[in-house]
Amino acid sequence: MQDINPEHIRVDPYLSPLFVEKGITADILRLDLLHPIVSGNKWFKLRYYIEQAQEQNKKSLVTFGGAWSNHIHATAAAGKLAGLKTIGIIRGEAPAGLSTTLLQAAEMGMQLHFVSRAAYRQKKMPDQIDLSEALLIPEGGYSLTGARGAATIMDLINPDDYTHICCAVGSGTMLAGLINACGKHQQVMGISALKNNHSLEKAVSDLLINATTTPYIVHDYHFGGFAKHNSLLLDFMNELYRQTGIPTDIVYTGKLCFAAYDLAGKNYFPPGSKILLIHSGGLQGNRSLPNGSLIF
Repeated sequence: MQDINPEHIRVDPYLSPLFVEKGITADILRLDLLHPIVSGNKWFKLRYYIEQAQEQNKKSLVTFGGAWSNHIHATAAAGKLAGLKTIGIIRGEAPAGLSTTLLQAAEMGMQLHFVSRAAYRQKKMPDQIDLSEALLIPEGGYSLTGARGAATIMDLINPDDYTHICCAVGSGTMLAGLINACGKHQQVMGISALKNNHSLEKAVSDLLINATTTPYIVHDYHFGGFAKHNSLLLDFMNELYRQTGIPTDIVYTGKLCFAAYDLAGKNYFPPGSKILLIHSGGLQGNRSLPNGSLIF
């Protein structure tokens, strides 16, 4: 398996006539180029968990996710690279056939344990799992440890080059890390991938260090809910790829880029704004789409 190499990451311009018209510039931080499987922000959120597991001589990583979870997929790959066993607690009863995501996770050595949705909500651990030699990672890497890793994303660029740092939000871990790493003169904005999940503000606040402001999260671009999409979003993602050559996903980055474009059209960003969009990877989530939905 290919090693993780942060040198693969680069900043690409998001060129658009609309941005020129509005007097703003936008760049996309291509975390998706980090690794073909441990894609995007997932490795940053996992890096200190893996370090902790190695320091404590743990033998395995245990974590949670759904059938198409980027986090499950990335944990399986990162664990394999680190020489650690991985165990995934999967939401829902075992299906007749595994999703492509879970198939690949299993191929990378992850043990899959399916639990009912009620048990999953309570994070009940199956009896057959021995936690004595395992490190438990919350869903999405959500904790101060995950946020500390996400904060290191800002080491890849000069944050002072930008007035706005924007990312998609699932668990809120990355957004918290970015806020912790950025200056007070910058606006760090999250685009929620979930419908009406206003508990995100508190979830992010709980991971902030010496922060005095409420996290700014926009809840208008979920397209119906987590992983939901329609032809408008798919058309936008295809057009973005035609213009820039940058692939996005239906769960997070497609909605992030759509939101930035739509907000620019509504004059949300003042003239002179310099926007950085964090491409958090997760392109494997597009495999749930029918063939031909996307041109990349």
